[in-house]
Amino acid sequence: MTDLKHNRERLGNRLGQVARLWRAEVDRRLSPHSLTESRWRLLLTLHKAEQPMHQKELAELLGVQGPTLVRTLDWLENEQLVERRSINGDKRCKTIHLTPRAEPSLERIKAVVESVREDIFEGINPADIDTCLSVIDQMADKLNTVSSTP
Repeated sequence: MTDLKHNRERLGNRLGQVARLWRAEVDRRLSPHSLTESRWRLLLTLHKAEQPMHQKELAELLGVQGPTLVRTLDWLENEQLVERRSINGDKRCKTIHLTPRAEPSLERIKAVVESVREDIFEGINPADIDTCLSVIDQMADKLNTVSSTP
């Protein structure tokens, strides 16, 4: 296997591995607060959204199936961190809203995510980060082009 082919394979594998390890570390640090990955990712996604989201679009954005999302929403709703609201009286179509009670959890999540990010990037040259980001952006652009082609 050529070095280029080998390095491309390694890069693809490492991207997935780093993403999993990164989420696992955030998960580990938030686990004492009963915030599993599915819970903290959902809360953070809702927080970053510019408007309330439908369950279907939230599931797509998080990359989970509907039943998985429903279980997570049930738990978060039971804890009064989110609420589902029917749209125009249609009980089948609901938007998801954060409640004021979610704010302390969100602050904790943001602090942990920032702490993990700082730990990961400590000692890495900013120019190397810029180069890596440029390569990943190019890869994402190509994948988006391929996935949007019929």
